[in-house]
Amino acid sequence: MDTLGTGTVPDWSVIEGRRRHPWRWVSGVLGGLLLAGVSVVVGCRAADSDGVTPVPQALAFLPWLLVPGGAGLALGVLARWRTGMVWGVVVLAVTGWYTQPYGAAVTRPGGAILAEFQVLTSNTEFGWATDDLIATVKREKPDLVFVEECSFRCADALAAELPKADYPYRDVVREDGSAGSAILSRFPLRAVEPIESVMAMPGAVVTVGGRDVRIQLAHPSPPLPGDEGKWRQELGRVREFARTVKGQSVIVAGDFNASQDHALFRSVLDAGALHDSARLTGQSRAYSWPADRTTPLRTQIDHVLVSGDFKVSSARFLTLRGTDHRALLVRVGLYGG
Repeated sequence: MDTLGTGTVPDWSVIEGRRRHPWRWVSGVLGGLLLAGVSVVVGCRAADSDGVTPVPQALAFLPWLLVPGGAGLALGVLARWRTGMVWGVVVLAVTGWYTQPYGAAVTRPGGAILAEFQVLTSNTEFGWATDDLIATVKREKPDLVFVEECSFRCADALAAELPKADYPYRDVVREDGSAGSAILSRFPLRAVEPIESVMAMPGAVVTVGGRDVRIQLAHPSPPLPGDEGKWRQELGRVREFARTVKGQSVIVAGDFNASQDHALFRSVLDAGALHDSARLTGQSRAYSWPADRTTPLRTQIDHVLVSGDFKVSSARFLTLRGTDHRALLVRVGLYGG
């Protein structure tokens, strides 16, 4: 007899089983929510898209998505949810695949070596790390120095404490707070048109080993939640710059506010046939930000990119007091074709 009016006899054993094990249903729901969230972010990575908030922010920490992905799989197992188990395995496999370094291995440039030198980039966070930056420059003696967020105090200290004899060529954009920037060089430097941006991105041509090298400081706006449009626009301008100088000797250094897991950053590499020095030295997952707090959620957004006629022999991330970024010191060799 159909006591419920549905035309079928209910399976009371299943109903009673659900009543006895409500935690399985809860585990399945929680696991599904975790896997759905991870799937959206990893799906954008697979589609070569940065998506919209909160995807750009989450992409910066893509390897850490293995944690909620693993939790989602565990909850699927706990719930005895076969679809969730398969889903979790796929999510972990795809996420793990994209944690690999981006970019193909680079062969050694041909020709004779024209010059070997060091490049340092540092975001001093409103100039607060200026003292440690100056001490680092005096100790490491880099030949090219890129400084982001070089405030008035920072610019004045660089002028007063780093002698002209050491860095005779300079392009300093005097702005306060995060807007100021500076390029210091031991090589003859010729300033060129900067990239338009909220925080200054000056560029120049330096003469190294008898060859002109186009150098560019990068510091696009960050992808703030709900307001990543400026980030897309300014990082897009860096990409267009890379495209216009493709085939030249090029160094682009600075705080890109983007990691290898952002499609926009990968497009900068691809547009200019540029290579990330940290990736070339096996440090594609070494963190550069945030460096001033003890958190496992860290990522690499500070980079030194070089064209194919450079060989990178070392890359070191250096901790400076007063800033949430680690500085990056890279030794390169310029080869003649």
